[in-house]
Amino acid sequence: MGKVPKKRSLADKVRKTKTSTEIKNNPFEVKINRKKFEILGRKTKHDVGLPGVSRSKAINKRKETLLKEYKQKGKSGKFIDRRFGEYDTKMEPEEKILQRFAMERQRGHDKKDVYNLNEEEELTHYGQSLAEMEKFNDNVNSDDESEEKGLLSAELTASHFGGGGLLRKKTPGEQQDGEEKHRAKSRQELIEELIQKSKQEKRDRQVRKEESQELTEKLDKDWKSIQTLMVTKTPKGEHVEEEKPKLEPYDMMVRELGFEMKAQPSERLKTPEELAREEREKLQKLESDRLRRMMGDEGGESSQSQTHISADDINDGFILDKDDNKTLSYQDGKWNIEEESEENKDEEDDEEAQSGEEELEEGEEDGDDEEEEDEQEGSSEEEEEDGHSDLESEQESEDEEMKETSAKPSLSIEEMKAQQEAAKAELPYTFKAPETYNELKDLLHGHTPDNQRLIVARTQKSNHASLAVGNKLKLQKMFGFLLEYIGELATRSPPELTTTDKLIPELYTMCQMFPEAACKTMQSILGDAGHSTEEVLEVKGHIPFPTLDMLIYLKVTALLFPTSDFRHPVTTPALLYISQALTKCPVRSLQDVTSGLVLCCLGVEYVTFSKRFLPELINFLAGTLHLAVQDKSSLGYTVVPPFRPSGKCSDLLVLSDSESCKSWTKKSLPLSATQHLELRNDLDRDHHRLMCLSTCLDLVKRCSLLYKDLTSFACIFQPIGTLLSKHLSAQTLPEPLQELHSEILESLSRAPESRSRLVLERRKPIPLKLLTPKIVEVLDYGKKRGSTREEREKERLKHKYKKEFKGALREIRKDTRFLAREKLNEVMTRDSDRKRKVRELFGSLATQEGEWKALKRRKERGKRK
Repeated sequence: MGKVPKKRSLADKVRKTKTSTEIKNNPFEVKINRKKFEILGRKTKHDVGLPGVSRSKAINKRKETLLKEYKQKGKSGKFIDRRFGEYDTKMEPEEKILQRFAMERQRGHDKKDVYNLNEEEELTHYGQSLAEMEKFNDNVNSDDESEEKGLLSAELTASHFGGGGLLRKKTPGEQQDGEEKHRAKSRQELIEELIQKSKQEKRDRQVRKEESQELTEKLDKDWKSIQTLMVTKTPKGEHVEEEKPKLEPYDMMVRELGFEMKAQPSERLKTPEELAREEREKLQKLESDRLRRMMGDEGGESSQSQTHISADDINDGFILDKDDNKTLSYQDGKWNIEEESEENKDEEDDEEAQSGEEELEEGEEDGDDEEEEDEQEGSSEEEEEDGHSDLESEQESEDEEMKETSAKPSLSIEEMKAQQEAAKAELPYTFKAPETYNELKDLLHGHTPDNQRLIVARTQKSNHASLAVGNKLKLQKMFGFLLEYIGELATRSPPELTTTDKLIPELYTMCQMFPEAACKTMQSILGDAGHSTEEVLEVKGHIPFPTLDMLIYLKVTALLFPTSDFRHPVTTPALLYISQALTKCPVRSLQDVTSGLVLCCLGVEYVTFSKRFLPELINFLAGTLHLAVQDKSSLGYTVVPPFRPSGKCSDLLVLSDSESCKSWTKKSLPLSATQHLELRNDLDRDHHRLMCLSTCLDLVKRCSLLYKDLTSFACIFQPIGTLLSKHLSAQTLPEPLQELHSEILESLSRAPESRSRLVLERRKPIPLKLLTPKIVEVLDYGKKRGSTREEREKERLKHKYKKEFKGALREIRKDTRFLAREKLNEVMTRDSDRKRKVRELFGSLATQEGEWKALKRRKERGKRK
């Protein structure tokens, strides 16, 4: 016999498992905390350790403590015995048992056992007795229309469901009784008999249906014969009107909307390229007409082109493509119903040739309005013609044939020459874009200001940027040439300011087309002017006032570019140039005063929208008023350069004769006075001084309204208020200026009081007393020496508290992360269980569905067999 294997104990198994699962440590993974300095008596922790050991210990500790607390949260582990008298030491055990038994019997007696089916109690469902419902006496309704309602017959039940009273096996006693009467029928015989009965029933139903149909037809015939006798005829004289039911407001509104005219879509808006192309074609056609008239051609294209008339044409004036449908449009807040009618091309050409110059002179918008009016007149004429009869249309067609066949009277030689001269005198309609500045001067030389504007406009339309590739560069060059031409017009004597005014709209149009090129051009002009003023300022220390051409450039800048921007590449340098001119240009003559006031007007125009404060403007206006003060001995204000408080040029606006105020009338300051000022006598000088003073007061009023919201309004206008109230009396001024004077003083008096100006103190402020600083010796390692024992103990406790606090926060965060991780695991576990159960349910349902379908297929095969 072999040796029986010795049974191993449970401790041996555990020991073997532990040794097998033990992980051998890698010496390279052992973490050693090396010390920088060896200190005697200091204990160190965690000198040597394995990676992840401390973390796994912390996790295990949290599982044993924190996780158990989380799982037992909200649960009660106590077992409380709530039996009667359990904790009552005064009661005896027998008494406790008897009392408990009595309470149990009483509880069962009071509360009926509803769900105990053994008791004799009537159970109900929805108010009906379950005992009656189990008898199954309810009638079965048949869904088949051919079968009558009621119970199924015994034969039908036996044939379809098997068994039954006829086919079941009979008992021996029943068989003897049946054999005596008749023999038992076979299954085949019973089925044939059932088929015969069903056919008989079907025939009976058909017969009954036919009989009921015949009776219905007979009743209809009888009713028709009787109906004629029941009708009552009304007499001929009396006419009874049937009362129609009144419609509700909603129904009436629906019918009105149904009969309302539907709005049709209007023509689409044309693109700028299409509009430019149409303008060029229009100008080319007008130019061809002008050249034809210059050559003495009478008929032109209209006489040369002959319309082809077909042999089948009956000349009734009928146009197949004419659309008589009314269109519905919305114009100027009203419904505008018109008929769309198209005029013949020859008539349009004649009208455009006759009114070509007028349309171009009055502008594009006026021309469009005239064309719309002509179209409306033409449509009204066609509406009148549509009302004529056929005879009138035939008569008109015959008249038109007679006009076409008859020869037109030829013009005489004198009339032909006059027509050619008139065509030569007209301006051409198409121009070539100038390549140089001299070509532009030759193109505009010898023409009136209106004709020069027309030439520039037609050149721009004939060479639109969208018509050819190189037109954009040509028009950009033309913009620079026009600016140069405007500057030359200002330098002429006398300056042609009317022509400049006419050309500015065309400059604005071209600036909108090419804003970047226009910006660069104006920047170059302003930059050259700025560099020249800086050079003169470095050499002489002062600069003369800008000439008229530069003033016009500044005005054009304000018209072409926005002045309300915080910073703009063109208007900001222009405003700086104005400020520099108002500060650095000395006032030595009346012409300088005029130029300075023009600059002030431009400055006000620049800051009107942005309300930017311009101190140079206020200083120049105050200095201009100072020039009109006679007595300059005691001044209550400060005069700022370029003005002087006294001297040769400080009385430029003082009147030589007080009687000149009576003959003066208020006028606007002319721009030509900045270039050439002709004053023949003292009266003219006084009138010009009053004109400058009037302009200055107007500017002061505008500035007071512009800067009224500033907090330092009173400080800004204090010199002007002092000057007007004390030194420049209103009695020495004309009546219009007296009104201005009073209005300005009233607006300045209503201004709120401002804060006083900042002034330097006469003495230096006394410095604060400084204490001797406490010097604490600080050595290495952050230790402070020289403190007491209590302070050191306090610092040590603070340090320990901070350390413990940080450690507690760290542990709390770790505990929070651990709990959040466990909660997430629970949620994921619940979700996975739910998904698994859902998959199991769907799988079981799919299995049941497959089984049901298989059972159904088996039943269908059995029926087929």
